[in-house]
Amino acid sequence: MTWIINNLDLIWSLTVEHVRLSIVPIVFGFLISIPLGWVAYRFRLTRGVLLTLAGLLYTIPSLALFVILPPFLGISFLSELNITIALTLYAVAIMARSVADALTSVDPAIRQSATAMGFGGWRRFWTVDFPLAGPVVLAGLRVAAVSTVSLVTVGILIGVESLGYLFTNGFQRRILEEIFAGVVMTVVVALLIDRVLVLIGRMLMPWTTVAKQKSSSVGLAAEGAAA
Repeated sequence: MTWIINNLDLIWSLTVEHVRLSIVPIVFGFLISIPLGWVAYRFRLTRGVLLTLAGLLYTIPSLALFVILPPFLGISFLSELNITIALTLYAVAIMARSVADALTSVDPAIRQSATAMGFGGWRRFWTVDFPLAGPVVLAGLRVAAVSTVSLVTVGILIGVESLGYLFTNGFQRRILEEIFAGVVMTVVVALLIDRVLVLIGRMLMPWTTVAKQKSSSVGLAAEGAAA
């Protein structure tokens, strides 16, 4: 514990940097995946192509993607922009399928009812389809967020400092406490971002909490009746 106590400032600064590097790809990945997921849901012919490409993209090792992107985009190999774009692509690869599946899960009868009430396409999407698909979208976003937090650590291999620094530096200097601190703080950051997403989901989708409470009440009543 001596190394950790003596380097709390370093651990804190790297943690803050790690959070910053994680949030940007998560937000951009989410925003980009909404129209892509909608296209995959709306046009059946493009669904297979888009989702297959997204799946193949996610199979590319992160370090390889860091090497591939700079020549195509004209950016520096060692730039922060390189890791941001790469992690955004990974987030889109996860989220595009989640959005498409979420929109598919909405009951067609509800869509027909909204249309019968005079809702136009875009109005129905933002006020009916997307809110009802929200829980599934949120689940995909949480997976993408945790994945992004873990992948940020790889950025240290191209000179972008994050909690990954504690892994490489600790390994080179054979300081197990440093490696342990990096692992623990990465997990903490992932849990923190996941919890924030859950809280945001509860605020934006309060009906999901009510539905869970009703489901729990029905379950308890059924158990009481059985007893």
